[in-house]
Amino acid sequence: MSDRATANPILRLPFFLLKNLWSITTGTLALIILLNLLGLWQAGSRLAAGVYTFFNAEPPQPQVEPSTLIVHQVRNASELTTAVFAMEAVVPAHQNRTFGKLVVAKTSLLYTAYGEVRAGVDLSQFTSESVRVEDDTVYLQLPAPKILDSKIDVERSQVYDYDRGFLGLGPDAAPQLQTLAQRETLEKIVRNACSQGVLENANERAEFAVSQLLATAGYNNVEVQTTPPDLQACQAEAGSI
Repeated sequence: MSDRATANPILRLPFFLLKNLWSITTGTLALIILLNLLGLWQAGSRLAAGVYTFFNAEPPQPQVEPSTLIVHQVRNASELTTAVFAMEAVVPAHQNRTFGKLVVAKTSLLYTAYGEVRAGVDLSQFTSESVRVEDDTVYLQLPAPKILDSKIDVERSQVYDYDRGFLGLGPDAAPQLQTLAQRETLEKIVRNACSQGVLENANERAEFAVSQLLATAGYNNVEVQTTPPDLQACQAEAGSI
């Protein structure tokens, strides 16, 4: 009886459908699992890529404040010499030979000296507080001008006259008298430079020079403000030589 049922196609139909249904269900589950695994793999890849990008992202580009850049450009000019005062002077010097309190002989030297005084602003004193940027205009406050250098041009200077007095009894002090004459000449030249406005002239030219410097660097709207010179310090410079 069971053999006939098995051999009968009509009786085998439920078993055939059940078997195919199981196969379809198994395949569907496998496909779903495969798709889920593929989705997880893609999500993991995106997560890994995101983590890699996060930790390997390029750092932000460094930025320079305009005021800092301006300070750097101005400082590159170092000491800005904007005025030179030149003068030639004839300075006498002498030294006595004494016996007790009595002058028995005198040595005289007449020195013709050529000297120069350089004045300007020391841009190493320029700080970020000295510059202000508003809209498209740059405002700068320059340091006060001062004497940057003063010297005697020994190539253009000479001893004009040297006299040791009657019978040459005066002390032989040519080197000492020449040094003294040079120092006195330099003091005289610096005092004259100060009184004739070398610092005021330096201020005017520094304003123009810095404006041109920043215009060349691409800053079109620049307002340069100067600091009044210290005339007493200028005279003191002469006294300290």
